[in-house]
Amino acid sequence: MQFKQLALTAALATTVCVSAQAQTEIQWWHSMTAVNNEWVNDLAKQFNESQKEYKVVPTYKGSYDENMTAAIAAFRSGNAPHILQVAEVGTATMMASKGATVPVGKLMGDAGLAFDPKAYIPAVAGYYTAPNGQMLSFPFNSSTTIFYYNKDAFKKAGLNADKAPATWPEVFAAAKKLKASGHSCPMTLAWMGWTQLESFSTWHNVEFATKQNGLAGMDARLKMNSPLHVRHIDNLAKAAAAGEFVYKGRGSTAQASFTAGECAMIQTSSGFYGDVAKNAKFAYGLAPLPYYADVKGAPQNTVIGGASLWVMAGKKPAEYKGVATFFDFLSQTKVQAASHQRTGYLPITLAAYDLTDKSGFYQKNPGTDVAVQQMVRKVTNNSRGIRLGNYVQIRTIEDEELEQVWSGKQSAQTALDSIVKRGDELLARFERANKGK
Repeated sequence: MQFKQLALTAALATTVCVSAQAQTEIQWWHSMTAVNNEWVNDLAKQFNESQKEYKVVPTYKGSYDENMTAAIAAFRSGNAPHILQVAEVGTATMMASKGATVPVGKLMGDAGLAFDPKAYIPAVAGYYTAPNGQMLSFPFNSSTTIFYYNKDAFKKAGLNADKAPATWPEVFAAAKKLKASGHSCPMTLAWMGWTQLESFSTWHNVEFATKQNGLAGMDARLKMNSPLHVRHIDNLAKAAAAGEFVYKGRGSTAQASFTAGECAMIQTSSGFYGDVAKNAKFAYGLAPLPYYADVKGAPQNTVIGGASLWVMAGKKPAEYKGVATFFDFLSQTKVQAASHQRTGYLPITLAAYDLTDKSGFYQKNPGTDVAVQQMVRKVTNNSRGIRLGNYVQIRTIEDEELEQVWSGKQSAQTALDSIVKRGDELLARFERANKGK
């Protein structure tokens, strides 16, 4: 009897071992930090617990730039992940990387899973779709730029805490009052190139680059040194000199100063909402971006930010089926709605937006629908999106030149002219390298 029990135990152990081995692992490299890293891990956990055939393994690989660099090196050595999170500015580069990726539309079709690009918010789907109509990557953490402000600081400064500044003159006036009330950092900015050049351009319906901001051809060239751009950067420079705008660093660095209560106003990603909701110890407001009221056509619409998920080439059919199954899970309306409400990223699908609206979430959390409202306006060729080659490097140039403005070392005109000159050199290089592809 004892022998039979031992044999049965051994057989069960073998079955469990075989079952575990049969589970297909899907490697997912991402760049999400803090509360958004928790969100990514929770999504993988929910998916893994929903079925037994596949296991998604999310791995933080540093910033968007670091993640892409690591993935390129891994692809060349045959060790690329199955899923790579790529910032929206890397889209043109990924599109030009022939043979390195599998279009998500093809992936889902091959797996026999329903995938309708029309179910997605048009501005989101359109950005990641090729000229032939095929969606190339899976929209994931799509965001846009919005305005956050500290209501408690506004009250202390004698400002209306229930009404955010709607125009740039109102923002600068509020900054003066905040400064006068003793606030050491009335205003700061995150993602400078994205918020103050790209989104600023589309929001005002002015050209950022030729060829419909790169969407209509690789021979696009920069145009963000127009009189309006110069006027705006010069206004920010004056505010910096007066201590009313405080530069806190590149990328998302400035965000921590807002949640800490140090800076009273910030323009950054809608995806910052989850951090604010969890960590801000003060009353806060979310509002649309400010604009210059004398600019015809403003406000228009903001552009997509955040990132999408690209499927890397060279994997086994069973693994691709796993990736497609995971994307199918992420597409579920309840999953999309919950992610949107938790993070502040766009709901991606229209159904997820409707579900969130009907749940009363926007009424209970005023301002959480601002990002969606900014994105669903009628778009023009100036506001459809920005898709330029080598744009990750161009963003670095924007940071370098604008930092010289904030420190008083060069004028707005000089900085923007330099960004255009240096950026156009990179665009020309990208065009030469990818012509005919």
